[in-house]
Parts: sequence; C-alpha cells; structure tokens
Amino acid sequence: MSGVLADVVALALLATVLAFAMAQPRGLPEVTVAVPAAAVAVGLGLVSPVAALGEVRALGPTVGFLAAILVLAHLADAEGVFRWLGECLAQASGGRTQRLLGLVFAAAALTTAVLSLDATVVLLTPVVFGTAARLRLRPKPHVYACTHLVNSASTLLPVSNLTNLLAFSTSGLSFLTFAALMGLPWLGAIAVEYLVFGRFFRTDLAVAAQRLEPAATPAPRFAFAVLGATLLGFGCSGFVGVAPVWVAVLGAAVLAIWALSRREVGLGRLLREASPLFCLFVLALGIVVTAVTAHGLGAALAALIPVGGPTTPSLLGLLAVAGLAAALANVVNNLPATLVMLAALGAAPHPGLVLAVLLGVNIGPNLTYVGSLATLLWRRLLGGSEAAPTLREFSRLGVLTVPASLAVAVLALWLGLTLGPALLP
Repeated sequence: MSGVLADVVALALLATVLAFAMAQPRGLPEVTVAVPAAAVAVGLGLVSPVAALGEVRALGPTVGFLAAILVLAHLADAEGVFRWLGECLAQASGGRTQRLLGLVFAAAALTTAVLSLDATVVLLTPVVFGTAARLRLRPKPHVYACTHLVNSASTLLPVSNLTNLLAFSTSGLSFLTFAALMGLPWLGAIAVEYLVFGRFFRTDLAVAAQRLEPAATPAPRFAFAVLGATLLGFGCSGFVGVAPVWVAVLGAAVLAIWALSRREVGLGRLLREASPLFCLFVLALGIVVTAVTAHGLGAALAALIPVGGPTTPSLLGLLAVAGLAAALANVVNNLPATLVMLAALGAAPHPGLVLAVLLGVNIGPNLTYVGSLATLLWRRLLGGSEAAPTLREFSRLGVLTVPASLAVAVLALWLGLTLGPALLP
C-alpha cells in the first residue's frame, strides 16, 4: 500500500489507538487495540517487518527502564516514603496555605524528576489531597500543582519522563550533560507555574490552614538510601559505560529483595507494578508511529523544522521546534508526538533541537486533557471529589501557564547552549 491511501490508513490507525487509550472503554488496557493496529500496519505493508522489529529493538531498553522505574516507585511507596512525605508537608506548612503550596511544588517537582511522572500522579497526588483535607484546606491548588508539575517538571533528567527516555539516546548527551542543560529550563518553567498559581488560586489560598501536632512517623531510611544510590548511579553510568536501565533494575532489585524478605509485597504484585501490558502498548505504538512517519507526516514536519548542524540553533529556531512539538502533543498526545518529532529531526540532529522537542512535548500537555496520558490518569483519580477538574478551569490555567512556561524554558535552554558549548559532544 502506498500513496494517499497509505497516509490516510496510517493516520487512522494512530487515531484509533490514541482514542482507545484515552477512553479505555470498560477499563480495557491500551494494548487491546494497539497490538492489532501494529499488526495491521505490518500486514498492509505500511511498515516492513524489518523496520517494525528494528523499532522494537530500539525501544527495548527504554521500555525496560520504564518497567524498572515503576517497580522502584511502588516499592518506595510500600516502604512509606510518600506517607512520610505527607506528614512532612503537613508539619512544615506551619498552618500557612501559601507555604504548603510551595512545599507541594518542591515535592512534586523532585518526585517527578527522580521517580518519573507516574509516581507523582499515582502516589503523590492522593497524599497531597489527603494532606490538604487534614489541614482543612481547599485542595484544588495543591492537586493542580501535581498534574502541572507532572508535565512541566519532567524535563530535568532522562529518567523523569518516558518522552525523555525516548529522546535520550538520540540527543547523544551523557546523563549529567542532559541534566546540566535542562536544569535552568526546569527551574524557569517551575517558577512561572508557581507565580501563575499564586494569582489564579488566590481565593483558595486565602483559607487558613489548621496546625497539626507533630507526628511520630519514622523516616524510611533504607528506601531513601537506595533511591539516593540509584540516582547517583544514573549520574555515574555514563562514565563507566553502563546503560541507565541496568542502574534502575539494580535499584528496584535491592528494594524488592528487602520488601520480599519482610513479606511486605508479593512477587505477583511486583510483576503487575511493572505494567507489562503498558510496556507492550509502547512497543506497539512505536510501530504504528513508524508507519505514520513513513507516510506523509514525517516529511511534512521535517519541512517545518530548522535544519540542524554543528552550530547552536537560533532562539527562534528552538522556539519554533518547541512550539511545533507542543502543538502536536496536544493533538496526538505527547508520547507519539515525541516519536514523530524525533523521526522528523533526522538521523543526527543537534542536541539542542532534541531538547527543544522535549520542552514542547513535556510542558505543552498542560494545555489540554489529551496532551499526556498522565493528565488523563490524574483526572480519573480525582473524578467525583471536591477537587475534580472542569474543562473550563483546566483550559484557563493551561492558557496562562503553558505559553509563558514554554517561552521561559526555551530561552533558558538557548542561554545554556550558547554559554556552555563545551558541554555538547
């Protein structure tokens, strides 16, 4: 199959996979449609078996890393990391609502950066909601902070977001260089979010909090030690030639052995927490996106992207790439948007262009519900509660934060690329 018909069929397959993943009728997993769609793409010749197998092999380490990080985050929760964090947030707020918001921002940003956005959505958001309830506060500013930082604070490390993992090898950067270049954009985006939140939720933040008596919850020292060692291992992995996936697997294995020996979790639960069906969904989605990229969309995007080269891209070029990535993420979701944009950049893109793509696909999804699967999951978690979001409220906040955050982050990236060329390979 070729020509216009192939373009239409490839796009229809992608649209079907994404629509099902977002709706999940009857609670069926995303893989229910994704795997048949990938098989259809191969069967119709939209992507060759060799190309499909190559995509699976290329995504393999990334998917393995995702599974390990999910298990690591679950084990950290089982050890009481998030319960302890909730107690700390409640006590440290000192009865001040604005201070609690700042603490939630810090907790969500660091959790997202170190344990990935999934941990912030699934594990931290319920803790933050419960903390606000205990303090008799309006929870919306704090739970909205979780979902916004799930996206905008997921730019710091290669491990913070699946989109980062997909782009990490393409960037050609080491773990530490990636973090160094994205550090200032990360801080800039968070600062813009915090300033806008203070104004947008000023009525909710005017409510006084209730002071609580100090709790006697002990800090889970072993879990923190393993998490710290794992993060250190990520930073050192590039110097010793070890892929980050093996560091994540080792960290998860150490906590798993500790938890299993104490009978805190079961082996079956650990396997479920690795989300094998979602990992299979990512592989199948990669095949479908390969078909789309090979039939029209990839060439169309490539024509809009500034040509990369050995010199630092211009500020306008970085803004154009980030804006295009953000727009695409809000149309087709940030995961396929990342795959399509990376393919459109070509075989050896400038690292700055790759990082601009990540700023777009990570910050941009705060504009719409469909921008990221994490936002959709956050919306489901809060459904029926007093903090349940409305489309109007979510969109208004997105319009106020996304353009400003993205512009500041891209400007910070350009400054880093311009002032620190020695960091680039």
